[in-house]
Formats: sequence, structure tokens, C-alpha cells
Amino acid sequence: MQLDNLIEKFQKKDSAAFETLYNMYAENICGVINVIVKDTERSQEICQDVFVKIWEKSDQYDTSKGRFFTWILNIARNAAIDEVRSKTHKNQKKNLPVDSLVGIYENGEDLNGRMDTIGLQSLLKGLKEKCILLIDMLYFKGYTQKEAAKELDTPVGTIKTRIRSCISNIRKNMA
Repeated sequence: MQLDNLIEKFQKKDSAAFETLYNMYAENICGVINVIVKDTERSQEICQDVFVKIWEKSDQYDTSKGRFFTWILNIARNAAIDEVRSKTHKNQKKNLPVDSLVGIYENGEDLNGRMDTIGLQSLLKGLKEKCILLIDMLYFKGYTQKEAAKELDTPVGTIKTRIRSCISNIRKNMA
């Protein structure tokens, strides 16, 4: 079945289309959430919530604004970051070691063949250590710019400028 037709049926609340899309994307979405949350059980719960949310808001998906998977991915990423920023999560994770994809890449571990890291090496190639640290904090660990500034003892304006520069470099690597 064509993806566009499947999405149309999904938007018309076809439960079979929902099930098909869930089977197509759930594993990847849960993986992305788990990279941020670092708790498999909680990641699966958030993943379920994300799929309920996209079911309820399916009419908000607009094909002209991007791919369906990207739409789900953004919703999932935001849900995961909300979880990481919650007081409950912070209290549960105090004093636990935190690994991230950026940290794994930095340590030179073999990423070939790992589904959750495809393309990461090429995107991070040539980035300064400060960029990798900021991306890790802001995108994988869920820090706000203000929290990152405090943690790094750096003015917020400097953090904002650096992250813009880092993102610009990543965009160049994508081209």
C-alpha cells in the first residue's frame, strides 16, 4: 500500500491504517525517545502516548510541510524532552551516568550498522568539541540553553551563538 494512501486512511481514522503505521514506525520512534530518556520502559510508555497523540491530531499533519515520519519524530522528540525536563524524571536520574550518541561517537565506538546512529558520523564530522558538547546537552540530554549556560559557566548569549554556528556546520555537512 502506498504511504500517501495509508496516511489518508489514517487521517480518516482507519484503525487498520493506524496499526500498519504503528508497525512501521514504533520501533524507531521508541528508539529515538530512549536515546533522550535513557529508560526503556518509560520510553515505551511515551511512545504509546505519542501514537495516541498523532491519532487524535492526525488532521494536523500537512504533507506540504514535511514527511509523515518527520512529523511523528518531532512530536516524539518533544515528548521525550518534556519528560527529561520534568521534576519526576530529574529526581529519578540523579547521580546516574548518562551516555548519548554524541558521547559514543566521541569515544570512537563502532557505530556501523546501528540503526539509531545512521548518518551521525558524517553530520558530526569536523565539528569542534564545544559543538559536540552543546548538541549533546541541548538535543540529547534535554537541557535548555539557560541550563547549559549555567552548567558550562558561559553566558546564555554565547551558548545561543555557538549552537547557531554548530547547526550551520551540521547543515553544511548535510549538503
